[in-house]
Amino acid sequence: MIDTIGFYNYLCKKNLDFFVGVPDSLLKELCSCIKDNTKSTNNIIAANEGNAVGICSGYHLSTGKFGVLYMQNSGLGNTINPLLSLADEEVYGIPMLLIIGWRGEPGVHDEPQHVKQGKVTLSILDTIGIEYLVCNDNYQDQIDYCYDYMKKNGKSIALIIKKGTFSNYPSKTNSCEFTLTREESLKAIISKLNNNDFVVSTTGKTSREIFEIREQNKQTHENDFLTVGSMGHTASIAFGMSIGTKKNIYCIDGDGSFIMHMGGFAVIAQNAQSNFHYIMINNGSHESVGGQPTVAFDIDIVKILLGCGFKKVFCAKSEKDIFLGMEKINSNPLSALIIFTKQGSRDNLGRPSTSPKENKIALMTKILTNVK
Repeated sequence: MIDTIGFYNYLCKKNLDFFVGVPDSLLKELCSCIKDNTKSTNNIIAANEGNAVGICSGYHLSTGKFGVLYMQNSGLGNTINPLLSLADEEVYGIPMLLIIGWRGEPGVHDEPQHVKQGKVTLSILDTIGIEYLVCNDNYQDQIDYCYDYMKKNGKSIALIIKKGTFSNYPSKTNSCEFTLTREESLKAIISKLNNNDFVVSTTGKTSREIFEIREQNKQTHENDFLTVGSMGHTASIAFGMSIGTKKNIYCIDGDGSFIMHMGGFAVIAQNAQSNFHYIMINNGSHESVGGQPTVAFDIDIVKILLGCGFKKVFCAKSEKDIFLGMEKINSNPLSALIIFTKQGSRDNLGRPSTSPKENKIALMTKILTNVK
């Protein structure tokens, strides 16, 4: 196991002290250490991993220094275009150090959405011509090699991080003015749905909690599409479903997911019908991967949604607000509900006992019954 603070300090010693990326559970300790010990202008939590490549590139252009881009391997897809068409040595030749959490590593148990990504992570890097090292206790030599490689070749290089690589880092907790939890919010939402309403829920703890709430209510799961991967695309999935049916489709999204592919909301708002209902649970963090902050508490999401074309946006900070908000979005076409919550979930929160394919088949069987 690598000492997290020692790893961070050695990066800084090598002048690798500009960080940008999207948090990952395997990098939770390192991301917390970076956040606590780096000035905010030198640690940018990006909207998505492709956005992070652009930021690293711009930083290099104005400083000559190499940026450090941290991400989960599921974010590799977001980086491929800018890595190849911008940073590649055959284009502009802008090097950066990629620190990649290896979810779904072959031979290590993980969730279904990570298994395929884990299998192909190294081959993707091979295909796009990025050399990689699997990080180990000799991390100082590896960081030295990466720095020299970038300087000599003008190419990016990756450090692959396995599960359990970094030592525990006691991160500083963030205070929050909101008292409602995400699970309490979800219970309130679900209590207002009927047997002909369908839910598309965002990846991470939101979908896990919805599954358990249905179990607690002794309800079945065929009305829910639990998005286990493809972060940032939940609203697009829900919108696509709403095109094919007149049944009510409720997207239950998160602030990190909303920010990751925000441009999709302009398309949705200009095309959605009255059966599309958007709900965001905003706790200002990437909680499912360690609680690193998003910018969601610092931007005006209401004006963004209205600017995209939503007709009305309602806000909730209590269970009573949620009940009222559900009534309002049901009676106001193309409206949205933003629910403000604190971070936190039960320690014994489980995971869905059904597979993604079983989830899909059950939902399609239900929604295709009397389609219209």
